[in-house]
Amino acid sequence: MRWNLLALTAGFVLDWIFGDPRWLYHPVRAIGVLISRGETIFRRVFPKSPQGELAAGAFFAVFVILVSSVLPFLLLFLAWKINVWFAFALSVFWDYQLLAAKSLKTESMRVLDALQEKNLPKARQAVSMIVGRDTERLDEEGVAKAAVETVAENTSDGVIAPMLFLALGGPVLGFLYKSVNTLDSMVGYKNETYLYFGRFSAKLDDVVNWIPARMSGFLMALASPLSGLSLGHAFRIYLRDRKNHASPNSAHTEAAAAGALGVQLAGNAWYFGKLYEKPSIGDPLRSVEHEDIRRVNRLMYRTSVLALAGIWGLWLLWKVLQ
Repeated sequence: MRWNLLALTAGFVLDWIFGDPRWLYHPVRAIGVLISRGETIFRRVFPKSPQGELAAGAFFAVFVILVSSVLPFLLLFLAWKINVWFAFALSVFWDYQLLAAKSLKTESMRVLDALQEKNLPKARQAVSMIVGRDTERLDEEGVAKAAVETVAENTSDGVIAPMLFLALGGPVLGFLYKSVNTLDSMVGYKNETYLYFGRFSAKLDDVVNWIPARMSGFLMALASPLSGLSLGHAFRIYLRDRKNHASPNSAHTEAAAAGALGVQLAGNAWYFGKLYEKPSIGDPLRSVEHEDIRRVNRLMYRTSVLALAGIWGLWLLWKVLQ
């Protein structure tokens, strides 16, 4: 496990510095291609009925997860056979690619830049790249709010959860997690197309994120004073509103962030031209403003550093108690 932690720490630093350059092919894109092409094949093989689609979706998800994790395992196995340092370098590189903190910050800061330029169409376009909702109706506050929400929510499944899986099982478990997460983002919808086919993927994503989401929410509340925000309000709103979402996991970090910032997040939103009524998270002590995007990014980084320190602390404690 020590090698996993060393590789994770080095990968975390690399992500902090470089992020995801657009010219560098990302392995999650390869998983996305596998999902897109595999979906057609599995749908063709199984009956076009609710039961058939449920079975197709389950077998499809297992197939994607196996390919996405077995291939890195084999490559790492060969790398260890060649040279231990080559294998370690490959682990560091993959850990770096599987963490999304810098990418999350970069994309959300593009929204902030557009808002500061008073260019609402550009801000809507920028935020549409990181959220799933319709953005053409959003005003300036709505755009800022959407950016804050996506940074808060993705602190868990884009940063903290991958860190936990990478610490436990290196890139192999990291890729396994990312395959589940990508499956959910591509087929885990409750619409006519994916209601049955994507159900297994959606439920599996709920399972693998159950512990990371709760850890992330707690750590985000704990990190709030490190970011100059309210510890007490963060914990109060986290405990009160962490279940205010249809997903059992999505509201935990949003609730902690809303409390820390003293704003109200979530609420009704448009998706694919249809208005969905959703509960709000947090208290409207003030309106969401542009600078909240910068603040939530600062909170995301403090949370991830706290998580990394906690992972190392737990490992050291385990070594001492052996």
